[in-house]
Amino acid sequence: MTRDELEHAIRAACDVADDDEVWVFGSQAILGQYENAPEELRMSAEVDIAPVNEVAKTINIDANLGELSTFHQAYGFYVHGVSIEAAVLPRGWERRAKKVSNSNTRGKTGLCIEAHDLAVSKLVAFRPKDLDFVRVLLAENLVSARKVLLRIDQLTDNERAPESHREAMREWLTGIVRDLGRG
Repeated sequence: MTRDELEHAIRAACDVADDDEVWVFGSQAILGQYENAPEELRMSAEVDIAPVNEVAKTINIDANLGELSTFHQAYGFYVHGVSIEAAVLPRGWERRAKKVSNSNTRGKTGLCIEAHDLAVSKLVAFRPKDLDFVRVLLAENLVSARKVLLRIDQLTDNERAPESHREAMREWLTGIVRDLGRG
Protein backbone atom coordinates (compact mmCIF):
# COMPACT_ATOMS: atom_id res chain seq x y z
CA MET A 1 0.00 0.00 0.00
CA THR A 2 1.14 3.55 -0.64
CA ARG A 3 0.35 6.80 1.15
CA ASP A 4 -1.86 7.85 -1.79
CA GLU A 5 -3.81 4.60 -1.45
CA LEU A 6 -4.18 5.18 2.30
CA GLU A 7 -5.55 8.67 1.60
CA HIS A 8 -7.96 7.19 -0.95
CA ALA A 9 -9.10 4.62 1.64
CA ILE A 10 -9.68 7.38 4.21
CA ARG A 11 -11.73 9.41 1.74
CA ALA A 12 -13.79 6.41 0.62
CA ALA A 13 -14.41 5.17 4.18
CA CYS A 14 -15.52 8.62 5.34
CA ASP A 15 -17.89 8.87 2.38
CA VAL A 16 -19.41 5.42 2.97
CA ALA A 17 -19.74 5.98 6.74
CA ASP A 18 -20.98 9.57 6.35
CA ASP A 19 -18.31 10.64 8.84
CA ASP A 20 -15.58 13.28 8.61
CA GLU A 21 -13.12 11.28 10.73
CA VAL A 22 -11.99 7.68 10.86
CA TRP A 23 -9.53 5.73 13.00
CA VAL A 24 -6.85 3.98 10.97
CA PHE A 25 -5.22 1.07 12.75
CA GLY A 26 -3.49 -2.14 11.82
CA SER A 27 -0.24 -2.21 9.91
CA GLN A 28 -1.09 0.41 7.27
CA ALA A 29 -1.57 3.06 9.97
CA ILE A 30 2.22 3.37 9.78
CA LEU A 31 1.75 5.45 6.62
CA GLY A 32 0.16 8.20 8.70
CA GLN A 33 3.48 8.85 10.39
CA TYR A 34 5.95 7.54 7.81
CA GLU A 35 4.76 8.29 4.27
CA ASN A 36 7.66 6.35 2.80
CA ALA A 37 7.72 3.47 5.27
CA PRO A 38 9.85 0.51 4.20
CA GLU A 39 8.15 -1.86 1.78
CA GLU A 40 8.17 -4.67 4.38
CA LEU A 41 5.72 -2.58 6.43
CA ARG A 42 3.44 -1.76 3.46
CA MET A 43 2.84 -5.24 2.09
CA SER A 44 -0.76 -5.58 3.22
CA ALA A 45 -3.52 -4.88 0.72
CA GLU A 46 -5.88 -4.19 3.64
CA VAL A 47 -6.35 -1.12 5.80
CA ASP A 48 -8.36 -1.38 9.03
CA ILE A 49 -10.66 1.61 9.51
CA ALA A 50 -13.40 2.52 11.99
CA PRO A 51 -15.60 5.63 11.91
CA VAL A 52 -14.95 7.98 14.83
CA ASN A 53 -18.48 9.38 15.13
CA GLU A 54 -20.75 7.11 13.07
CA VAL A 55 -19.69 3.88 14.80
CA ALA A 56 -22.81 1.99 13.68
CA LYS A 57 -21.74 2.50 10.06
CA THR A 58 -18.60 0.38 10.40
CA ILE A 59 -20.44 -2.40 8.62
CA ASN A 60 -21.08 -0.08 5.65
CA ILE A 61 -17.34 0.30 5.17
CA ASP A 62 -16.76 -3.44 5.08
CA ALA A 63 -19.79 -4.06 2.84
CA ASN A 64 -18.83 -1.42 0.26
CA LEU A 65 -15.05 -1.32 0.40
CA GLY A 66 -14.08 -4.70 1.88
CA GLU A 67 -12.33 -7.76 0.56
CA LEU A 68 -13.61 -8.95 -2.84
CA SER A 69 -15.77 -5.82 -3.23
CA THR A 70 -15.95 -3.86 -6.47
CA PHE A 71 -13.66 -1.31 -4.76
CA HIS A 72 -11.09 -4.03 -4.04
CA GLN A 73 -11.25 -5.30 -7.62
CA ALA A 74 -10.92 -1.79 -9.04
CA TYR A 75 -8.06 -0.54 -6.86
CA GLY A 76 -6.17 -3.64 -5.71
CA PHE A 77 -6.54 -2.88 -2.00
CA TYR A 78 -9.49 -2.92 0.35
CA VAL A 79 -10.81 -1.33 3.50
CA HIS A 80 -11.72 -3.57 6.41
CA GLY A 81 -14.43 -1.85 8.40
CA VAL A 82 -13.86 -3.01 11.95
CA SER A 83 -14.48 -1.60 15.42
CA ILE A 84 -11.55 0.20 17.03
CA GLU A 85 -12.11 -2.07 20.03
CA ALA A 86 -10.58 -4.86 17.94
CA ALA A 87 -7.19 -3.29 18.72
CA VAL A 88 -5.62 -3.38 22.17
CA LEU A 89 -3.88 -0.02 22.61
CA PRO A 90 -2.01 1.76 25.42
CA ARG A 91 -3.77 4.43 27.45
CA GLY A 92 -3.63 7.84 25.76
CA TRP A 93 -3.37 6.47 22.21
CA GLU A 94 -6.15 8.76 20.96
CA ARG A 95 -4.22 11.96 21.62
CA ARG A 96 -1.09 10.55 19.95
CA ALA A 97 -2.82 9.55 16.70
CA LYS A 98 -1.35 11.15 13.57
CA LYS A 99 -3.78 13.16 11.43
CA VAL A 100 -3.92 12.63 7.70
CA SER A 101 -6.08 15.25 6.03
CA ASN A 102 -5.34 16.92 2.70
CA SER A 103 -6.74 17.50 -0.77
CA ASN A 104 -6.48 13.78 -1.58
CA THR A 105 -8.72 12.97 1.41
CA ARG A 106 -10.98 15.88 0.36
CA GLY A 107 -10.53 17.36 3.82
CA LYS A 108 -11.68 14.18 5.57
CA THR A 109 -9.42 13.04 8.41
CA GLY A 110 -7.77 9.72 9.05
CA LEU A 111 -6.48 9.43 12.60
CA CYS A 112 -3.63 6.93 12.28
CA ILE A 113 -2.36 5.04 15.30
CA GLU A 114 1.11 6.37 16.25
CA ALA A 115 4.03 4.00 15.56
CA HIS A 116 4.85 3.08 19.18
CA ASP A 117 1.18 2.44 19.96
CA LEU A 118 0.93 0.39 16.77
CA ALA A 119 3.98 -1.65 17.81
CA VAL A 120 2.37 -2.44 21.16
CA SER A 121 -0.87 -3.44 19.47
CA LYS A 122 1.09 -5.79 17.23
CA LEU A 123 2.92 -7.25 20.23
CA VAL A 124 -0.40 -7.90 21.96
CA ALA A 125 -1.51 -9.92 18.90
CA PHE A 126 1.88 -11.72 18.96
CA ARG A 127 1.36 -13.49 15.62
CA PRO A 128 4.52 -14.18 13.56
CA LYS A 129 3.59 -11.49 11.00
CA ASP A 130 3.05 -8.97 13.81
CA LEU A 131 6.39 -9.79 15.42
CA ASP A 132 8.08 -9.40 12.02
CA PHE A 133 6.39 -6.00 11.66
CA VAL A 134 7.71 -4.82 15.04
CA ARG A 135 11.15 -6.22 14.24
CA VAL A 136 11.28 -4.05 11.09
CA LEU A 137 10.06 -0.99 13.03
CA LEU A 138 12.96 -1.47 15.45
CA ALA A 139 15.59 -2.35 12.81
CA GLU A 140 14.68 0.74 10.76
CA ASN A 141 14.72 2.97 13.88
CA LEU A 142 11.07 3.97 13.35
CA VAL A 143 10.34 3.21 17.00
CA SER A 144 12.42 3.26 20.15
CA ALA A 145 12.50 0.07 22.22
CA ARG A 146 12.52 2.16 25.40
CA LYS A 147 9.33 3.94 24.37
CA VAL A 148 7.65 0.67 23.32
CA LEU A 149 8.45 -0.74 26.79
CA LEU A 150 6.87 2.34 28.38
CA ARG A 151 3.77 1.91 26.22
CA ILE A 152 3.49 -1.76 27.21
CA ASP A 153 3.25 -0.51 30.79
CA GLN A 154 0.37 1.74 29.70
CA LEU A 155 -1.78 -1.22 28.68
CA THR A 156 -4.81 -1.85 30.83
CA ASP A 157 -4.83 -5.29 32.41
CA ASN A 158 -7.49 -7.29 30.58
CA GLU A 159 -8.01 -10.78 29.18
CA ARG A 160 -6.19 -9.87 25.94
CA ALA A 161 -3.19 -8.32 27.70
CA PRO A 162 -2.77 -9.91 31.15
CA GLU A 163 0.46 -9.24 33.04
CA SER A 164 1.88 -12.63 31.98
CA HIS A 165 1.45 -11.68 28.31
CA ARG A 166 2.89 -8.21 28.86
CA GLU A 167 5.94 -9.85 30.45
CA ALA A 168 6.32 -12.11 27.39
CA MET A 169 6.10 -8.98 25.20
CA ARG A 170 8.87 -7.30 27.24
CA GLU A 171 11.08 -10.39 27.03
CA TRP A 172 10.59 -10.69 23.26
CA LEU A 173 11.38 -7.00 22.79
CA THR A 174 14.52 -7.24 24.94
CA GLY A 175 15.67 -10.26 22.92
CA ILE A 176 15.13 -8.52 19.58
CA VAL A 177 17.01 -5.43 20.75
CA ARG A 178 19.89 -7.70 21.76
CA ASP A 179 19.71 -9.52 18.38
CA LEU A 180 19.90 -6.16 16.60
CA GLY A 181 23.07 -5.43 18.56
CA ARG A 182 21.55 -2.61 20.56
CA GLY A 183 21.24 -4.17 23.98
